[in-house]
Amino acid sequence: MLSLIPSIVALGLAAFAALLLALRHPSPTELSMERDTASRVLALATAIQCGHFAEEWATDFPARFPALFGLEPMPLSFFVVFNLTWIAFWIASVPLLRAARKPAFFAAWFLAIAGMLNGVAHPVMAAVSGGYFPGLISSPFIGLAGIYLWRRLDGATSSHDS
Repeated sequence: MLSLIPSIVALGLAAFAALLLALRHPSPTELSMERDTASRVLALATAIQCGHFAEEWATDFPARFPALFGLEPMPLSFFVVFNLTWIAFWIASVPLLRAARKPAFFAAWFLAIAGMLNGVAHPVMAAVSGGYFPGLISSPFIGLAGIYLWRRLDGATSSHDS
């Protein structure tokens, strides 16, 4: 279970940030067109994340990532179930985002943040490991999708501080 600590820390912080964003940035009724756009971008980002997950799975990310920290491989079953659960949540969130449901915004913000983190982390891990690192090829695509999703979510919400 120690092999899960790096993922839990990074993704836990991303989830906490996503929760704060979802709670502090409501989507007023008049932003329905922006929510529709954001939901389409969420669908696209989810499809890209599916490809990223497939690359990670095919190239042994569950063993190589914990090894960077001197840890044993994470259980493959955990890695697969975790990713498939999030993918299902993101798919279910597409229509719920249009309806301005907070859980859908949490899911979308989480994908935006995690996508951007992936876009940076995989090239860094490749540099640290001295060559290809699982997920490297698809990481720029999910990174850009994360940025695009963030921008669309920002346009579909308003801050309490404004």
